[in-house]
Amino acid sequence: MKHPIPLIIPAILVASPAAAHLPPGEYGSFMAGVTHPLFGLDHVLAMIAVGLWAAQIGGRALWQVPTAFVAAMIAGFILALAGLPLPFVEPMILASIMVLGMVVALALRPAPWVAITAVAVFALFHGHAHGGELGSAQAMQFGAGFALATAGLHAVGLIVALLFARALRAGSGAVLRAMGGATTLVGIFLAIG
Repeated sequence: MKHPIPLIIPAILVASPAAAHLPPGEYGSFMAGVTHPLFGLDHVLAMIAVGLWAAQIGGRALWQVPTAFVAAMIAGFILALAGLPLPFVEPMILASIMVLGMVVALALRPAPWVAITAVAVFALFHGHAHGGELGSAQAMQFGAGFALATAGLHAVGLIVALLFARALRAGSGAVLRAMGGATTLVGIFLAIG
Protein backbone atom coordinates (compact mmCIF):
# COMPACT_ATOMS: atom_id res chain seq x y z
CA MET A 1 0.00 0.00 0.00
CA LYS A 2 1.59 3.20 -1.16
CA HIS A 3 -0.91 5.66 0.31
CA PRO A 4 -2.66 4.36 3.43
CA ILE A 5 -4.01 7.78 4.51
CA PRO A 6 -7.07 7.67 2.19
CA LEU A 7 -8.01 4.35 3.81
CA ILE A 8 -7.37 5.43 7.37
CA ILE A 9 -9.73 8.42 7.32
CA PRO A 10 -12.85 6.44 6.27
CA ALA A 11 -11.95 3.72 8.78
CA ILE A 12 -11.82 6.29 11.58
CA LEU A 13 -15.11 7.82 10.47
CA VAL A 14 -17.04 4.54 10.44
CA ALA A 15 -15.51 3.08 13.59
CA SER A 16 -17.54 3.28 16.74
CA PRO A 17 -15.91 4.96 19.73
CA ALA A 18 -13.81 2.63 21.79
CA ALA A 19 -15.19 1.80 25.20
CA ALA A 20 -12.35 2.96 27.38
CA HIS A 21 -14.68 3.59 30.28
CA LEU A 22 -15.44 0.21 31.79
CA PRO A 23 -18.01 -0.54 34.49
CA PRO A 24 -16.76 0.10 38.05
CA GLY A 25 -14.90 -2.80 39.56
CA GLU A 26 -13.35 -4.04 36.30
CA TYR A 27 -10.04 -2.36 37.07
CA GLY A 28 -7.34 -3.03 39.56
CA SER A 29 -3.94 -3.50 38.07
CA PHE A 30 -1.12 -1.40 36.75
CA MET A 31 -1.67 -2.90 33.28
CA ALA A 32 -5.38 -2.03 33.39
CA GLY A 33 -4.30 1.55 34.07
CA VAL A 34 -1.79 1.48 31.22
CA THR A 35 -4.25 0.09 28.70
CA HIS A 36 -7.25 2.18 29.76
CA PRO A 37 -6.23 5.42 27.96
CA LEU A 38 -5.00 3.46 24.94
CA PHE A 39 -8.39 1.91 24.15
CA GLY A 40 -10.45 5.07 24.08
CA LEU A 41 -10.23 7.11 20.90
CA ASP A 42 -11.26 10.17 22.91
CA HIS A 43 -8.26 9.85 25.21
CA VAL A 44 -5.78 8.96 22.48
CA LEU A 45 -6.72 11.94 20.32
CA ALA A 46 -6.62 14.44 23.18
CA MET A 47 -3.29 13.17 24.54
CA ILE A 48 -1.56 13.20 21.16
CA ALA A 49 -2.97 16.67 20.43
CA VAL A 50 -1.40 17.92 23.69
CA GLY A 51 1.98 16.68 22.48
CA LEU A 52 1.50 18.20 19.04
CA TRP A 53 0.52 21.55 20.53
CA ALA A 54 3.44 21.55 22.96
CA ALA A 55 5.81 20.97 20.04
CA GLN A 56 4.21 23.77 18.04
CA ILE A 57 4.67 26.19 20.93
CA GLY A 58 8.23 24.98 21.49
CA GLY A 59 10.73 25.97 24.16
CA ARG A 60 9.85 24.98 27.69
CA ALA A 61 6.32 24.15 26.57
CA LEU A 62 7.74 20.91 25.17
CA TRP A 63 7.80 19.49 28.68
CA GLN A 64 5.67 21.98 30.66
CA VAL A 65 2.41 21.48 28.76
CA PRO A 66 2.38 17.65 28.87
CA THR A 67 3.57 17.66 32.48
CA ALA A 68 0.78 20.05 33.45
CA PHE A 69 -1.74 17.76 31.79
CA VAL A 70 -0.52 14.69 33.66
CA ALA A 71 -0.40 16.55 36.99
CA ALA A 72 -3.90 17.98 36.60
CA MET A 73 -5.19 14.62 35.41
CA ILE A 74 -3.89 13.02 38.59
CA ALA A 75 -5.61 15.79 40.58
CA GLY A 76 -8.90 15.01 38.82
CA PHE A 77 -8.36 11.32 39.53
CA ILE A 78 -7.89 12.07 43.24
CA LEU A 79 -11.02 14.27 43.28
CA ALA A 80 -13.05 11.39 41.87
CA LEU A 81 -11.59 8.89 44.34
CA ALA A 82 -12.50 11.29 47.15
CA GLY A 83 -16.07 11.32 45.88
CA LEU A 84 -16.06 14.97 44.85
CA PRO A 85 -18.31 15.45 41.85
CA LEU A 86 -17.25 17.27 38.70
CA PRO A 87 -20.06 18.22 36.32
CA PHE A 88 -20.00 17.65 32.57
CA VAL A 89 -17.11 15.16 32.58
CA GLU A 90 -17.86 13.43 29.27
CA PRO A 91 -18.85 16.64 27.42
CA MET A 92 -15.61 18.29 28.57
CA ILE A 93 -13.59 15.28 27.38
CA LEU A 94 -15.22 15.61 23.97
CA ALA A 95 -14.65 19.37 24.05
CA SER A 96 -10.97 18.74 24.79
CA ILE A 97 -10.61 16.75 21.58
CA MET A 98 -12.22 19.46 19.50
CA VAL A 99 -10.45 22.40 21.16
CA LEU A 100 -7.01 20.79 21.28
CA GLY A 101 -7.37 19.71 17.67
CA MET A 102 -8.40 23.23 16.72
CA VAL A 103 -5.46 24.93 18.44
CA VAL A 104 -3.12 22.57 16.59
CA ALA A 105 -4.97 23.18 13.30
CA LEU A 106 -4.69 26.93 13.81
CA ALA A 107 -1.08 26.58 15.01
CA LEU A 108 -1.84 28.83 17.98
CA ARG A 109 1.28 29.61 19.98
CA PRO A 110 0.15 31.37 23.15
CA ALA A 111 2.33 32.05 26.14
CA PRO A 112 3.12 28.71 27.78
CA TRP A 113 1.06 29.55 30.88
CA VAL A 114 -2.06 29.92 28.70
CA ALA A 115 -1.51 26.49 27.15
CA ILE A 116 -0.70 25.01 30.56
CA THR A 117 -3.93 26.41 32.01
CA ALA A 118 -6.01 25.18 29.08
CA VAL A 119 -4.67 21.63 29.14
CA ALA A 120 -4.88 21.49 32.94
CA VAL A 121 -8.60 22.32 32.86
CA PHE A 122 -9.26 19.56 30.34
CA ALA A 123 -6.98 17.18 32.22
CA LEU A 124 -9.07 17.50 35.40
CA PHE A 125 -12.00 16.03 33.51
CA HIS A 126 -9.95 13.24 31.92
CA GLY A 127 -8.57 12.29 35.35
CA HIS A 128 -11.98 12.48 36.98
CA ALA A 129 -13.36 10.10 34.36
CA HIS A 130 -10.64 7.58 35.20
CA GLY A 131 -11.09 7.88 38.95
CA GLY A 132 -14.88 7.94 38.78
CA GLU A 133 -14.94 4.57 37.06
CA LEU A 134 -12.36 2.92 39.27
CA GLY A 135 -14.70 1.44 41.82
CA SER A 136 -12.96 -0.67 44.45
CA ALA A 137 -9.85 -1.40 42.44
CA GLN A 138 -6.25 -0.73 43.44
CA ALA A 139 -6.20 3.04 42.94
CA MET A 140 -2.45 3.60 43.18
CA GLN A 141 -1.53 0.85 40.72
CA PHE A 142 -4.20 1.82 38.26
CA GLY A 143 -3.42 5.55 38.59
CA ALA A 144 0.28 5.00 37.99
CA GLY A 145 -0.53 2.97 34.90
CA PHE A 146 -2.84 5.50 33.32
CA ALA A 147 -0.51 8.40 34.14
CA LEU A 148 2.35 6.55 32.45
CA ALA A 149 0.24 5.72 29.39
CA THR A 150 -0.93 9.32 29.15
CA ALA A 151 2.64 10.59 29.28
CA GLY A 152 3.49 8.07 26.57
CA LEU A 153 0.69 9.38 24.34
CA HIS A 154 1.95 12.92 24.89
CA ALA A 155 5.39 11.69 23.84
CA VAL A 156 3.90 10.22 20.65
CA GLY A 157 2.46 13.63 19.82
CA LEU A 158 5.80 15.29 20.53
CA ILE A 159 7.71 12.76 18.44
CA VAL A 160 5.34 13.14 15.50
CA ALA A 161 5.63 16.91 15.73
CA LEU A 162 9.41 16.77 16.00
CA LEU A 163 9.53 14.54 12.92
CA PHE A 164 7.90 17.44 11.13
CA ALA A 165 10.11 20.02 12.85
CA ARG A 166 11.51 21.16 9.52
CA ALA A 167 8.01 22.12 8.41
CA LEU A 168 7.46 23.93 11.70
CA ARG A 169 10.68 25.90 11.28
CA ALA A 170 9.72 26.75 7.73
CA GLY A 171 6.51 28.20 9.12
CA SER A 172 4.10 25.98 7.23
CA GLY A 173 3.47 23.07 9.59
CA ALA A 174 0.78 21.94 7.16
CA VAL A 175 0.97 18.29 8.23
CA LEU A 176 0.50 19.11 11.91
CA ARG A 177 -2.26 21.56 11.12
CA ALA A 178 -4.02 18.89 9.07
CA MET A 179 -3.65 16.44 11.96
CA GLY A 180 -5.19 19.02 14.28
CA GLY A 181 -8.08 19.58 11.89
CA ALA A 182 -8.66 15.83 11.58
CA THR A 183 -8.65 15.54 15.38
CA THR A 184 -11.30 18.24 15.64
CA LEU A 185 -13.45 16.53 13.02
CA VAL A 186 -13.22 13.18 14.78
CA GLY A 187 -14.11 14.93 18.04
CA ILE A 188 -17.22 16.38 16.40
CA PHE A 189 -18.09 12.94 15.03
CA LEU A 190 -17.73 11.40 18.50
CA ALA A 191 -19.89 14.15 19.99
CA ILE A 192 -22.76 13.65 17.55
CA GLY A 193 -22.27 9.88 17.10
